[in-house]
Amino acid sequence: MSATLGKPSAIILGGLNTCSRALAAYLVPLESEPLVSHLRIVDKYSVYPPTTYLGPDFPKVLEKPNVEYRQANLTLPEIVSQVFDQPEGQAPYTYVFDITGEPRHDRPDQVQVTHTFQIGRLVAQEAARRSVKAYVRLTHAFYVYSEKGPHTEKQDFKPDGLRGIWWHETLRSIAAIPDLPVVILTDALVYGPYITFGYIPTFLCAAAVYGYIKQPLKAIHSPGTYPVHTVHIDDVVAAAWACAEWIAKVGRQEANTLAGESINFHNDKSVLKEVEGIVPPEQKIVAPVFNIVDDCDTSFVGGLRTMCALFGTTVEFHGRLTDVLAKFRLDDVVEDINEEHVSGWTKMLQSSNPPIQSTPLTPYVDKTALEKRVVALDNSKIKGILGLKLRRPNFDEQSLGEAVDKWKAEKVWPVFDQL
Repeated sequence: MSATLGKPSAIILGGLNTCSRALAAYLVPLESEPLVSHLRIVDKYSVYPPTTYLGPDFPKVLEKPNVEYRQANLTLPEIVSQVFDQPEGQAPYTYVFDITGEPRHDRPDQVQVTHTFQIGRLVAQEAARRSVKAYVRLTHAFYVYSEKGPHTEKQDFKPDGLRGIWWHETLRSIAAIPDLPVVILTDALVYGPYITFGYIPTFLCAAAVYGYIKQPLKAIHSPGTYPVHTVHIDDVVAAAWACAEWIAKVGRQEANTLAGESINFHNDKSVLKEVEGIVPPEQKIVAPVFNIVDDCDTSFVGGLRTMCALFGTTVEFHGRLTDVLAKFRLDDVVEDINEEHVSGWTKMLQSSNPPIQSTPLTPYVDKTALEKRVVALDNSKIKGILGLKLRRPNFDEQSLGEAVDKWKAEKVWPVFDQL
């Protein structure tokens, strides 16, 4: 009891397939004192039995006496209200970490509206009604960035596709709630132990395949020097906690003064009639916004080279003719690449000691993974205002190797003497 006395209570909403597991382990560590008195994690997935990848540490976190997992449908207002009801004998939740939203780019418009926008709006409204002290919304870099970065939080970019539009619309909806002590935290490309979402795990598996077959990985974008900035999951969760602690002390008004940015309308105005809750385009929306990104200024080619070096191989680029052809028949290029990647990965799994029957990891790439996509964020603001010190400032072989070693120990990554 003394370890949690006087500490805030927290609720994590969504993100079990992205960042919630790591955040839970940060708030309630396995080997040290918790940062919170009570933690509830809520998502649509089952954990007993698991219906999404959990990794080996998260089930141990759930065994802690001050941690609770609740499977719930957050599209329903009555369910959202219920999950905010604290357990008997516990104080009301003071910190909310909103990691809801559909992260996949291939989901249709209505799925993004329902599972990103509407859920985000519902949970934020309920948090405001409960007078929470901090509300941290984690969002991803789903924008069309210029190569001439890194970009500060003040710069306004067009959302990337339907996913980007509705993730951005969710930010406007949440930030428009005047009494909500919200902080928006935008991450770069996330990697680290037990992180299976996004592009980095996919390309890491692909690099391992080329190391296994002792051939260079060939990229279709030449020269591939555009930025694809990265961030370790350790720094994402530390930043989320720092944001919560900060706004709980200063409040929304002062937070807006110190770190507020305009969140402009970037949608088709026809949605105003079609979707309930859209904030009018002319309404000025301001909320504190921070980027979380490492110091590495990772480029596409630099990131690939780092991953390939871990497995003893290199990166080469296809010639200009292949680049031109890829623009016209990228579907064929993707099919050829996946045939090589997946067959090589399958051989690795079968030849592993011991053989691996099931893994959440795959080198399978879809077309969007091969399209040129820039991520270029500046981290000076979160360092300056919150005093955040990065734990993992570099995207390097050591950090990647630690993640791979944990998967090997879990027996979901192939093990060979030479790798």
